[in-house]
Amino acid sequence: MHYRISSSNPASRTIEVEFRLTGLAAPTVELQLPAWRPGRYELQNFARNIQRFELFDQTGNPLIFQKITKDRWRVQTEGVSELVARYTYYSNTVNAGTSFADDRLLYVNPVNLCLYADDRLHETCTLELDVPDHWEIACGLTPTAPNILSATDFYELVDCPLIASPDLQHETYKVGETVFHIWINGNIQPDWERIRRDFYQFSEAQIRLFGEFPEKDYHFLTLILTTPFYHGVEHRNSTMLVLGPNDEGEGLYTDLLGVSSHELFHAWNVIRIRPAELLPYDFTKENYFTTCFVAEGVTTYYGDLMLRRSGVFNDAAYLKELQVLLKRHFEANGRAFQSLTESSWDLWLDGYDKGVPNRKVSVYNKGATVALILDLHIRRKWNHARSLDDVMRLMWERFGKPFIGYTLDDYRAVTEEVAGEPLDWYYDRCISGNEPLESLLNDYLAFIGLRLESDAIDPVNTPAVFLVQLNDPEGLENRLRWLNNQH
Repeated sequence: MHYRISSSNPASRTIEVEFRLTGLAAPTVELQLPAWRPGRYELQNFARNIQRFELFDQTGNPLIFQKITKDRWRVQTEGVSELVARYTYYSNTVNAGTSFADDRLLYVNPVNLCLYADDRLHETCTLELDVPDHWEIACGLTPTAPNILSATDFYELVDCPLIASPDLQHETYKVGETVFHIWINGNIQPDWERIRRDFYQFSEAQIRLFGEFPEKDYHFLTLILTTPFYHGVEHRNSTMLVLGPNDEGEGLYTDLLGVSSHELFHAWNVIRIRPAELLPYDFTKENYFTTCFVAEGVTTYYGDLMLRRSGVFNDAAYLKELQVLLKRHFEANGRAFQSLTESSWDLWLDGYDKGVPNRKVSVYNKGATVALILDLHIRRKWNHARSLDDVMRLMWERFGKPFIGYTLDDYRAVTEEVAGEPLDWYYDRCISGNEPLESLLNDYLAFIGLRLESDAIDPVNTPAVFLVQLNDPEGLENRLRWLNNQH
């Protein structure tokens, strides 16, 4: 499968795509455009952005075809050895999951606009970019010729976004044998010495947790906008980050650190340690699963924690971010009806919209909150000799490295193995239940000398919560051992 992408009229906000499929033998071929993208578990129906769609054989003659679903075409290929699809894709939105073009930028998430045939998903794909020779290309795919990238299969292709521009700024650093690339596009002058130092520190800390890195290289692809924005999406050996505004200074840098650490943790957790229901991805429909509190909640918990462990954040900076996390859960949906497993399932319904009040919880915020509870439970029982780190290492060894997919029962079995006891209370109350968690959380926060307090006078209204440090020497010692991961 070969793709050629260009943008001859950037002002129109359209991207031209040519898709060439060779080696045809069947009388019909069905072409599919993905309906959703990895990292965003909702149908996005990318086919609605196709303006013009034409199909030809190898000699340029039009082929007869019929659209049979919202994003699937059946093509008559009797006597045809090769087909060429030419279509335009409209995109006027920039976030970490879209595609966009202007006169100095070609930004593509291939999952938005690359067709495929079901029986050809595991074949090599090539992606050719029609951009000026002096433009740089930032992408996790392998370059095989000028402006040509190669993927081992369609799954790799659509999990590797790219930025092409004459304005890209680029630096690298190395942890062990892994080369990390930082790409920044936007009107900003990065402090590269600081960035290299901080990125090295949190990357090294995460690799130390798991013992190895899944890929030989990794790319932080970053677009800096002039308007406020915060979005990141994980990919196989890269992450796509969109941040702004470009004049925010230290706040922008803190956002860059937070989202980068979070997305890097995904290189293990969800890219490789993946729920069984998502392996392999079915791009035609919803892929329902109940464990997004592991995929996103545990990752959210570790994203900021790894910044503190690595020394990028000090105690005050980390506790500030932890308070923000707890406020987002307890002030927004701490009394919601749904459990984490129900809200994970319903991501495909309205998980990214505000939705009906008090119906769902955030798999990110509540998921991170209950990850904190589990981590502190294990640490308290084993005096820090065991922790959630051991859970994630076992998940990596048993499911991530062999890439076989895990179930909710698998995750529960691993957590109980590390805890050394049944965790019925945890799964009943925190995972499949919907009871408020303030009192349970405070029981564990006391172990590290912290408490979640509320300034609510009227119990009917949603309280404002804040994190306070207790005057407790033993709690302080446990907090330091937790933050520094000391046994």
